[in-house]
Amino acid sequence: MNENVSLHEEEGVQNTACLSAENLARLEQIMYESKFTMGSHLFWEGDPADKLYFIKSGRVKLTKSSDEGRHFILYMYQKGDLFGQVDPFRQSTHVFTAEVIENSVIGVILQKDLEVLIWQNGDLAVEFMKWMGLLHRMTQTKFRDLMMFGKHGALCSLLIRLTNSYGTEQGNHILIPKTHTNTELADMIGATRESVNRMLSELRQANVIHIENSHILVKDLSYLRNICHCESCPKDICRM
Repeated sequence: MNENVSLHEEEGVQNTACLSAENLARLEQIMYESKFTMGSHLFWEGDPADKLYFIKSGRVKLTKSSDEGRHFILYMYQKGDLFGQVDPFRQSTHVFTAEVIENSVIGVILQKDLEVLIWQNGDLAVEFMKWMGLLHRMTQTKFRDLMMFGKHGALCSLLIRLTNSYGTEQGNHILIPKTHTNTELADMIGATRESVNRMLSELRQANVIHIENSHILVKDLSYLRNICHCESCPKDICRM
C-alpha cells in the first residue's frame, strides 16, 4: 500500500461563510498580521485562550494529546478560516494545540478588541453566534464519526470530508489530489497506520476507491455514506 494519499491544494468551503463581507472587513480592521513558518505553533494545550486566528494564507492543524503520548488531528484549517477558543465568561486555556503545516500568514484578533467590536455592532454579534454554532456542530459530527460506527465508519466519513473540502469531480468520480500520509489519516480517526492500510486495501478491493501515484480517487461515494450512516450534513459542517 502506498503510504501517501492526497488532499487538494485549492481552498474548499471556509467556516466564515456565515459572516458577511462587511463584518469580515470589520474583523480585519482589528487583527494584526503575523507570518508563521511550517512546523511552528500558534498555541499549545494549556496556553491562555484569549485570541482568534484568521488564515490569510497557508494551513493549520489542531491536535489533541492523550496521556499515552498519541496525537489526534481534530481539525484542518485553511485560507479563509477563522478559529480559536474565546470564552466570554471566564479566563480559559486552550484544550488543543495549533501547528502550522504550511508557511502561513495569519491575522490575530485579541479577545478584548473583539468584545468591543461585537458590543458596537449587533449584526456582527448575531453572525458571530452563528459561527460559534457552526464550530459546535462540526465538533459534534466529528466525535459522532469517531465513536458511533467504528474505525471503518470513521475512515469512510473522513474520505467524505476530504471530497467535500478538497475534491474535484472527474466524471462520476471525485479526485482528492494532495498528499497526506496514512499515519496522518490514522491520527485523524484515532487508529493505527496498519489498520488504515488494511481498510484502504479493502475499499480498493471493493472498487470504492482507487489509489495511484499517491492520489486517491473516490469511485463510489454512496458506499462510503452507507458505511458511516451519513446524515447529509452541509459541506460547511462535513469538512476537515
